[in-house]
Amino acid sequence: MNPVLEGLGYSENDKVVIFHTDDIGMWQSTVRAYTDLLDFGLISSAATMIPCGWFPAVADICRQRDDVDMGVHLTITSEWDAYRWSPISTSDPTSGLIDNEGYFHRTTQTVQAQASAEVVETEIIAQIDRAKSAGIEPTHIDTHMGALFHAKFVPSYFQAALKYRIPNMIPRSSEAEMRLFGLDDAAIAAAQVLMQMMDEQRIAVFDSFHMMSLDEVWDDPVAQVTAALDSLPVGLNHFIIHPALDTPELRAVADDWQARVRDYEAFKSERLRDYVTNAGIKVIGYRKLRDWMRG
Repeated sequence: MNPVLEGLGYSENDKVVIFHTDDIGMWQSTVRAYTDLLDFGLISSAATMIPCGWFPAVADICRQRDDVDMGVHLTITSEWDAYRWSPISTSDPTSGLIDNEGYFHRTTQTVQAQASAEVVETEIIAQIDRAKSAGIEPTHIDTHMGALFHAKFVPSYFQAALKYRIPNMIPRSSEAEMRLFGLDDAAIAAAQVLMQMMDEQRIAVFDSFHMMSLDEVWDDPVAQVTAALDSLPVGLNHFIIHPALDTPELRAVADDWQARVRDYEAFKSERLRDYVTNAGIKVIGYRKLRDWMRG
């Protein structure tokens, strides 16, 4: 049984899910979508992108409401063509964080190849500190596009969790799964030690990670969500959506805008809320994991 769930008093048969809204603050439409879903009451956590233009609006919401469970979506990539963002800790083109246009690199592979661990650690600490100085008390940290899931950067990702005493999103992976991701024997051994250390430090390690596809649009998105929830194992599950309202800004930038609108509409559905209730799913947020970690 996951030691975090055992510590929180759940049983070995409980399916515990964090409904997590990602990329909040990337566009204005994500901010509006987040507040709508927060009011509806089905989502249980979110993460904001500090370098993006609408981060101040997210911080304003966090200062005004006490029902917000907001983490920092640590960002070291900028993937779109028509809308870009840059590091907040440096503008040095030799840092390895910046492309020839002055923004973060578009791909995880590029930043992983060019940026040093020290530069990335400075940037992620700066992002967490800016969130805190803006009035957000982060409930967790996670990683945009999985860019920090690299042998160079994972130690800094782990150390940031320890420094601020907040969970960092990491799924528990088997040796076979890690080999599928291309990890060699040394990296697998290091990852296994890391997960053991996380258990000892009371940092949650997730039994399952699921993200609703950004490449597909379905006639019945609620049915797709319920099917995904049915497939989750018992234990602690991280379930990611990317909600946004349908706006001209969103359509102008994101080629996956329909999937983001689909996530928003699905999680405002009474049908989905009824399903979650009747299926006996235990919905929690990161705040509960953070508070247990600090206990």
